[in-house]
Amino acid sequence: MNIVLVNPPHTAIGSRVPDDHLPPLGLLAIGGPLLDAGHGVRLVDAEFGPMPLCVLVDDALSGGPELVLIGHSGSTSAHPTALRIAEMIKARAPGIVIVYGGVFPTYHWRDVLAATDVFDFIVRGEGEATASALVEALELRLPGASVPGIAYRDDLGRPFATPPAVAIADLDACRVGWELIDFSRYSYWGGKRAVVMQFSRGCPHLCNYCGQRGFWTRWRHRDPVRFAREIAWLYREHGVELINLADENPTSSKRAWRAFLDAMIAEDVPVLIVGSTRADDIVRDADILHLYRRAGVIRWLLGMENTDEETLSLIRKGGSTKSDREAIRLLRQHGILSMATWVAGFEDEGFRDLWRGFRQLIAYDPDQIQALYVTPHRWTPFFRIASGRKVIQKDVRLWDYKHQVLHMTRLKPWMLFFAVKLIELAVQSRPKALVRVLFHPDPEQRHSMRWYTKMGRRVWFREVWGFLVRDRRVKDGPTLAEFWGAPQDAEEESMIFRHTTRKPAIPPIEGSQMREPRKLAG
Repeated sequence: MNIVLVNPPHTAIGSRVPDDHLPPLGLLAIGGPLLDAGHGVRLVDAEFGPMPLCVLVDDALSGGPELVLIGHSGSTSAHPTALRIAEMIKARAPGIVIVYGGVFPTYHWRDVLAATDVFDFIVRGEGEATASALVEALELRLPGASVPGIAYRDDLGRPFATPPAVAIADLDACRVGWELIDFSRYSYWGGKRAVVMQFSRGCPHLCNYCGQRGFWTRWRHRDPVRFAREIAWLYREHGVELINLADENPTSSKRAWRAFLDAMIAEDVPVLIVGSTRADDIVRDADILHLYRRAGVIRWLLGMENTDEETLSLIRKGGSTKSDREAIRLLRQHGILSMATWVAGFEDEGFRDLWRGFRQLIAYDPDQIQALYVTPHRWTPFFRIASGRKVIQKDVRLWDYKHQVLHMTRLKPWMLFFAVKLIELAVQSRPKALVRVLFHPDPEQRHSMRWYTKMGRRVWFREVWGFLVRDRRVKDGPTLAEFWGAPQDAEEESMIFRHTTRKPAIPPIEGSQMREPRKLAG
């Protein structure tokens, strides 16, 4: 079957400002199994430019595809764009089958299918096995009900979902379709050739606001040696210099993560690794942090979310301000940059709460900060907690964590916005931070901090301009439940997980045990 994968252009500020772009891992992960099954597969990545939608549709339809699969990692805020692309494709080629995948359609499949007929099928949960099974069923003219993990309209036009798919137990069983991209076009970290990868999927922790934990259903990891070998192959064959880990929590298993670090050190390739993890894991790994840096880890985003103990308890973060501060200290001690995420709006904060949060951030002394706004997802337990709060931002394209979407009774939107912008400015401009940016003894870290400072400055001014001139908010909007619908936390786990006796091999790394890498296409 002739298949086109479409990565819609994203409207998020962070996607539009940097000169760097990263490849769409989710689509590449689906493309690998489809290629191996003998299908013709092509990627249209509209993030470059960004590509105008009319040009995107022309490109997607060239070559006469039989099936178009649309997906995006930021699927909630990308949904309006994905919908418009599907409408334009159907208007020009009504016979093409359009498949839609991602976190947002996985849970909102009823609403999506009821509102439009331009999507023929929705893939629910991870898509490698499900998309391949769906394509096979279409080729053999089998009924959609034979494919687990999809949704579509039945003969009466009603939204219908098949039973959930089984989560992939062996993450090494499906390869990434790297041959679908031109590596020279993708970069990060100030021009370094880069790709996105996953060592693991899911998270074992119970944070009640997380929109990813239930989507992946259970925490699983790749074989550490194979994963390191693939990174080394990407460096040697395609010149990849940096890996951006898309994992929610790659360090959940100290044993598995240690095996990966040892394998990366044994591969001896100068590849940098950035990603996100929990502060508790950094504190836990104090005795092996020297291996992190030797393996290439240069920056961790620490999902702290807040600096208030009561708020951390409300969202069931499971961490503490003490471990957050200690993690930043340990990372700096071992030459690894720290980026602290700080989220406003979990509770009805006032200026005093924001001031206290600012002082705690200064005390933490992170190298970088990412200030965000709480953005509830309907399938998370936090949505039920916040379901009665008013929505002030009805444009779904701005539900990207960088725009305030929920009403605060103690602070008007402009008050919260400028307070957050001032906190960002003050934390990034404090003398310690400026000295590191200008005079850090490690040239790689100095480059990293200067690049991030440059990007952060451009995003900061873009956000201020957007708030004052472009973005529109409503004063008396609907409640969260009225806007999105009833809570879906009972459906939070998108797939079934079956335990198997097979465990990924985690051998000690010795020269006699290192094997030749599996041959990858392209």
